[in-house]
Amino acid sequence: MSPRERERAILKLLAEKSIHTQAELASELQALGYGVTQATVSRDIRRLGIVKAPSPGGAPRYLLPELATGAWDVERAREHLQAILRESVLEVASGDALLAVRTPPGHANAVALTIDEARLPEVVATLAGDDTILVLARRTGDRPRLRRLFEGYL
Repeated sequence: MSPRERERAILKLLAEKSIHTQAELASELQALGYGVTQATVSRDIRRLGIVKAPSPGGAPRYLLPELATGAWDVERAREHLQAILRESVLEVASGDALLAVRTPPGHANAVALTIDEARLPEVVATLAGDDTILVLARRTGDRPRLRRLFEGYL
């Protein structure tokens, strides 16, 4: 089976089931006849832009970014932001109106999504890589407040 078919199977599984780990996703794919390893699943997740976000019950699960957006109210998203900053952020650095937030490898998308969902008025947008997020502050003066907020949970 081709990588394209495997990716379609992943998208279908995520639409139908609540999948919480790469091992769980690999197991589901193997049950469908795909000979995959966790490393293969990890690469597929990255290539498809799949993020890990909290489900309504609170347990993190894999979602496509467009399905994750708007799924939770702002207050709950801000509470989750506090928790994910505490768990997943290693360092916060800043430029004029930018913050660079460092995470362990593979955590940046989940942290950035959580920042976006919190709808902080000082944040215009986030851009996530594998282990770094650029946070664009609305105004240069907002950057120090955001930095203190993020660092307050480290």
